[in-house]
Amino acid sequence: MISRGIDIAAKGMMSLIDFQDSTANNLANVNTNGYKKEGLSFRNIYNALVEEPIERNNPKNQDGRLVGEISMGSATHKLVHEFSQGTLSRTGGALDLGIEGDGFFKLRAPDGTITYTRNGAFCINSQNILTDMQGNQVLDNQNRPIRLNLTELNINSPDDLSINEEGTIIANKKENSQALQTIGVWDFANKEDMRAAGTSQYVPKDITTNPELRAQKFSIQQGALELSNANVINEMINTIKVSRNYETLSSFVKEKSSQLSTAIQLGRLNA
Repeated sequence: MISRGIDIAAKGMMSLIDFQDSTANNLANVNTNGYKKEGLSFRNIYNALVEEPIERNNPKNQDGRLVGEISMGSATHKLVHEFSQGTLSRTGGALDLGIEGDGFFKLRAPDGTITYTRNGAFCINSQNILTDMQGNQVLDNQNRPIRLNLTELNINSPDDLSINEEGTIIANKKENSQALQTIGVWDFANKEDMRAAGTSQYVPKDITTNPELRAQKFSIQQGALELSNANVINEMINTIKVSRNYETLSSFVKEKSSQLSTAIQLGRLNA
């Protein structure tokens, strides 16, 4: 039983290390636009059945009755991201876009990799293509790159572009207004299936079982960026809790190790 207690406590300490790593990552990204905080779910490794003897004063009778179960320790089950709405911060930038509601912007990297993000800090590159700050193309609702040649559009700067709540880009020329492409906003039915794929970028673990869907309940806010939904105070509290629990389990392991050492020594003396 002593060794079993040490094993259970050790598994709990390993789970706490995973939780602390997740908390540290959340703290490191409290100022990262579009970041979604991490969380861990845990599972019992297995449950042991607990019985009590029917006749306590009769050691020959080994029959017992079931009184319940006891956990033999926990382990990290999976890492998930919480996709709750982050606060929208007004920046005034014409190409800063925040999503209010559901959905993600769709990005295509130079190597063709597709990712999804809530970080709407965009710019126009030297090829007149709308990209994020890492150079990934922002795709429209037809999965095409968004071309914004200001010279051809006869406008002076991105400030002459307006983007409505549906994501349609409008060039406000002196003589008239011209509707251009519509920025794509996509969603997924099972967000627990999403994994991180870069800075504020996410992808489904299996797109065949969790395919992209057109987002329905959203509005795009021009001149705003969505902040991280990680809260520095909550994450600091989690750090303190983990440290205290880890210290408690560590003390338990030391105590049980000492008891086990004593039991071994007594066994040798009686041998």
